[in-house]
Amino acid sequence: MFLKTLTILARALLHCVNRGVISPKHRHVFPVGLGRGPSRLYYETAKPVDPSLAGASSTRTVDLRSDTVTKPGAAMRQAMAEAEVGDDVFGEDPTVNELQKMAAEVFGMEAALYVPSGTMANLIAVMVHCRERGDEMIVGDLSHLHIYEQGGSAQLAGVHSTMVTNLPDGTFDLDQLESKIRHGYPDAHYPRSRLVCVENTHNIQGGRVLPLPFLQEVKVLADRYGLAVHMDGARMMNAAIAQKVAPSTILQNTHTVSVCLSKGLGAPVGTMLAGPQDFISRAVRCRKALGGGLRQVGILAAAGKLALGDMINRLEEDHRHARTFAQALLECDPPLYEVDMAAVETNILRFRLRDASLTPTEFCALMAGVGEGEQAAMGQGVRVLMFPHIGGFVRAVWHLDISLEDTQLAIQKLQFVARQHSQQSPVKPRIDLTLTW
Repeated sequence: MFLKTLTILARALLHCVNRGVISPKHRHVFPVGLGRGPSRLYYETAKPVDPSLAGASSTRTVDLRSDTVTKPGAAMRQAMAEAEVGDDVFGEDPTVNELQKMAAEVFGMEAALYVPSGTMANLIAVMVHCRERGDEMIVGDLSHLHIYEQGGSAQLAGVHSTMVTNLPDGTFDLDQLESKIRHGYPDAHYPRSRLVCVENTHNIQGGRVLPLPFLQEVKVLADRYGLAVHMDGARMMNAAIAQKVAPSTILQNTHTVSVCLSKGLGAPVGTMLAGPQDFISRAVRCRKALGGGLRQVGILAAAGKLALGDMINRLEEDHRHARTFAQALLECDPPLYEVDMAAVETNILRFRLRDASLTPTEFCALMAGVGEGEQAAMGQGVRVLMFPHIGGFVRAVWHLDISLEDTQLAIQKLQFVARQHSQQSPVKPRIDLTLTW
């Protein structure tokens, strides 16, 4: 009962901080131990603070939670409204057919399939590559497919997973990969190794781009043992822009790929799954079984065509804004933030706080609220939405709805928070409790 009372008290106090009822300088009223310690979150999915709670009509919101929050612009909405449609389950939606042909050409694959989501696309790939229940795939221990997709490969497809350790750049050790491949099939004791999955860019590791030589070596190893390579390429287009190569140059090192249209490319819905023609033929059956066979879906595919045709090159703008913000973190006075500039490769940025007394969760609450004296100091209230992230980091993601002006406002806010925090307590050195993966 006592613990329940403390929990309710902590939640109420944090809510008051967000509303500006309690000034951040009074945060010491939290009971010792609550909200402390290293963050074990991947990211929180709490709803953003209601702008009306900020107490200022001039509040500006900069949403850096994810590139999934983008909204279709006027041109995309018009394309959707005017799309020619048909029954896609019958293969008769012309706009879907055009999008699938377009995607196959961009990716350098034989064929492509429009799928409602990246999670479904990855599950379909696993189901097609691992044809028998009890087959095995090898995945990174910090991969999206392993962490964020509810274990669907086991839950729905009956596919066993074995893990390799993701390194800070999103890669993994090839000797470890080879050691995970089963060589005893059809020995009754072992599952059969069928598939290796890679992720590009790597989400949890901060939008890291997989080096082409690494992908080449993975493909050579997989081919040697008769395994397929599937790329969870939700942000593969960001990787192509960062490496200044065509998507097909990256994908020549994989057998299949899933690429999201609904992140930095700005479409409201959809993922493209691509690979050999026989793979896609099987994928159509799996999509139907999973409930992904849609009818007049050309109204969504029209947005996908615009995303693949017009939105790829603009991803560099997101990368540039992320680097601008990261540099400002380093130059902030007083120094509250830590960031590895070499790891800022695309639109995802992870950084840490130098003061161990300020947790990522508390920091994100301060950034999402409007603090005392903020409007006077900055001319307006600015709410910057970010997530606490695994390993004690804070994560911010740039996308097409975040302009240079938004980025500069977010920089002003993080500088304001740093000044306010320094006035409340001296910066203490952070004790690094991060686990190494």
